[in-house]
Amino acid sequence: MKGREIIMEMMKILVLGAEGPVGRHIVKEALKRKCEVTVLLRDPSLFNEEHAALHIRTGDLLAPGAIASAAVGCDAVLSAFGSEPGEGPLLPEAARLIIEGTREAGVSRLIIAGGSGTLLTAPGVRLMDSPDYPEELLPLAQAHADAYDIFAQSDLEWTYVSPAAWIEPGRRTGNFRIGTTLLVTDDEGHSRISVEDFAAAIIDELDDPNFIRSRFTVAY
Repeated sequence: MKGREIIMEMMKILVLGAEGPVGRHIVKEALKRKCEVTVLLRDPSLFNEEHAALHIRTGDLLAPGAIASAAVGCDAVLSAFGSEPGEGPLLPEAARLIIEGTREAGVSRLIIAGGSGTLLTAPGVRLMDSPDYPEELLPLAQAHADAYDIFAQSDLEWTYVSPAAWIEPGRRTGNFRIGTTLLVTDDEGHSRISVEDFAAAIIDELDDPNFIRSRFTVAY
């Protein structure tokens, strides 16, 4: 699949978690495709992007009402909110607040950049259940799994996007493969994607929805 370059003129979106690597590239990709982007940041000093169509709101998404206030008037909410190992319990709490805030703002479309641990490597076998999955990452993977269940039960037009097993900064090629519940691997069994192409796939879904109330994954 080749990433598209054009999106509907001036679609208005709120991006959560924009200070992280995935969130930053979602913002860049959305601005490139003529979106009007609002970001909600607890510490705006950590975010140095500037653009005429970029609006920075100061606030903590975990604070009651913060998301709803920032999302008013938006066409969609995109969440790249994540946590570090050891902070996993924040993810289910954040999922509930994201759903609540999106709904209160009158926005129906929600796209979540999530984790890969719940992707299947075989029927009924999740990546996070594999024998060689790093034990220290299991609590975070479980938190992502719990958050996914919360998003999947919401009445919003949600889409959950999982990266490949390995995601890292690289370059935007615009060429990648799309899967659904199974981990996508290449001929050598590797599963990888650049942060830039992961962001491109997310904005593709915003532009042309194909996975309303379902999930998909992206890999080379």
